[in-house]
Amino acid sequence: MTGATAVGLAVPGSRAGPTDLGMISINDQVVEKMAAQAAAEIPDAGAAAPRVLGRSVTGAAALGARTTSLTALPKASADVDGSTVVLDLLISVRWPASVPEVTSAVRERVRSRISELSGLTVAEVSISVTDLATGHPGPARLPDSGRTGI
Repeated sequence: MTGATAVGLAVPGSRAGPTDLGMISINDQVVEKMAAQAAAEIPDAGAAAPRVLGRSVTGAAALGARTTSLTALPKASADVDGSTVVLDLLISVRWPASVPEVTSAVRERVRSRISELSGLTVAEVSISVTDLATGHPGPARLPDSGRTGI
């Protein structure tokens, strides 16, 4: 996943591939950074849980390790093949947000930003939720006008 692939120059309205303007090469790591940043733009998604020997460790703060952060970037890996990319993301989700809703929002945001910024077609975005981030305040919510006195 560290190889580079040639794609067409990403100009508005163009598709990846050869153009009259020439070719550029987008490294997998660049696409990974784009994907991680795009995923972090969703308020209820954040960095994956800390990992030890390949296993996520919830409650790692007790061991002196970093804690799950909703402000840090998620872990992303990309495999670029021609003008198509397959992405894998490891994220945490703010409790009590809906995991299916958050992952769907992340998937759509990543897909649109990668396409917009690179001209690549995103074939697949696999998402693993490694932790539920508790103790983090949620985004500001508007009062529900349908409720009556609580």
